[in-house]
Amino acid sequence: MPDPQVPEEALQRPPHSPAKPTTPPARSSPSSLAWPPSSSWYLWPSSATCSPAKSASPNPKAPRALDHRPGDHPVLFRLDNVQKDYRGFAALKGISFELESNAVGLLGPNGAGKSTLIKALLGLIPINGGSAEVLGMRLPHDARAIRRAVGYMPENDCYLPYMTAVDYVSFNGQLCGLPKSEAFRRAHEVLYYVGLGEARYRQLGGFSTGMKQRAKLAQALVHGPRLLFLDEPTNGLDPKGRDEMLELIEDVRERDVRVVLSTHLLPDVEKICDSVVMLNQGTLVHVGSLAELQKSDDPVIEVGTRDENERFAQLLTEAGFSVEQAGMHLKVRLSSAQSADELVRLAVEHKVQLRHFLPQRLTLETAFLALLDQENSRARTELGA
Repeated sequence: MPDPQVPEEALQRPPHSPAKPTTPPARSSPSSLAWPPSSSWYLWPSSATCSPAKSASPNPKAPRALDHRPGDHPVLFRLDNVQKDYRGFAALKGISFELESNAVGLLGPNGAGKSTLIKALLGLIPINGGSAEVLGMRLPHDARAIRRAVGYMPENDCYLPYMTAVDYVSFNGQLCGLPKSEAFRRAHEVLYYVGLGEARYRQLGGFSTGMKQRAKLAQALVHGPRLLFLDEPTNGLDPKGRDEMLELIEDVRERDVRVVLSTHLLPDVEKICDSVVMLNQGTLVHVGSLAELQKSDDPVIEVGTRDENERFAQLLTEAGFSVEQAGMHLKVRLSSAQSADELVRLAVEHKVQLRHFLPQRLTLETAFLALLDQENSRARTELGA
C-alpha cells in the first residue's frame, strides 16, 4: 500500500457512481506507515469545547488545550466510589481504583457493567454518585474536553448506510472540533492507514463486516486522540481480519496512544494489554497488571520422563506433591513449602530421566474464571448471611 500521505488529486471527489461491494484492498504492515499521517495531525482548538476549531494554530508547538506529546502521561483513570443506577437497578456499585497504564483490558461477563463504565467515563451518561477523572480531567465538568481527547469505537454500528466512508470519518472529525477542511484531509489519511483508501468513496451500507470495523476505527482516530476506547473491535471478524485489526491496534498503541480494550476474546487482551480491570455484576473484582493476574500462588510445572511417567507420578505423590496426568506429561502443582529443586532431586535420587521440564503460567482465561468463581462464592455467602 502506498504511503498514506494523500496526494492533492486524491482529495477530489469522483463523479457519483453506485457503490459496488468489493473486497478491501490488501494493506501493508502498519509498522511501515507514518503515524500521525501528517505534521499537522495534532491541531486542537484553544477552547475546551467540542465546537469547530476556528482558533486552531498551524504551529504544532503552540499552546493547545490538550497537548499531545510523547511522555505527557497523566493518570489514566482515577475513580472514587462511582455509582450508576438505572431506575433502581445498580449497574455500577461503588467502583474505586486508580490506574496508570498504556493498554487496559476491560473484562467481565455479559451484564457486568463494562459498557456502562465506558459510557460513564466518556461523559455520555451521568453517574449517580462518586467522582471520576480521565487523563486528569474531571467528570462531568470536563466531559467535552474528555470526548475531544478520546477516540471511541463502539460495539454497535453507528453510521448512515448511504454515507461514504470519507464523509463518515470527516463528519466525526468535525464533531471532535476539527475545521471542515482539516477533517476532510485527515479522513483520507486515516482511511488509507486502516486499509480503506481505495474504498473511501464507497457507501458504508455496501461494506463487509471487516470494512465496517475498520471504518469505525478510522473515525475514532481521525482527531488524533490521546486515549482510545475499543468496544469489541474484532467482533464478527474472520481470523485474518482479526489478526489485521489487532496489528493496527498494536501499532496505534506503540505510537503513544493509550488503549482501553473491552472484549470477550481473552487472547486479544493477552496480546494487546498490560493491565486489566475486571467487573462482575457492577462490582470491581480485580485491577492491576496482567502479569500479576496470571501469577499463580501455587506454581505448576509440566514434566515428562523417558517412559516412566507412571512411576514418577507415584514417587511425587508419596513425596507430597499434587500430580495430574496431562496427555504425554505430568502437571505438578507446588505448594508454598515446595520447590522445583525438590522435584529435580527426587528424579535424580530415583534415577528418573527427565525429558521435559516446563514451568506453566496461568492463562488469562483460567485466572479470569477463578476470580469470577471467588467473587460469586463471596456474593452467595453474603446473601446467605
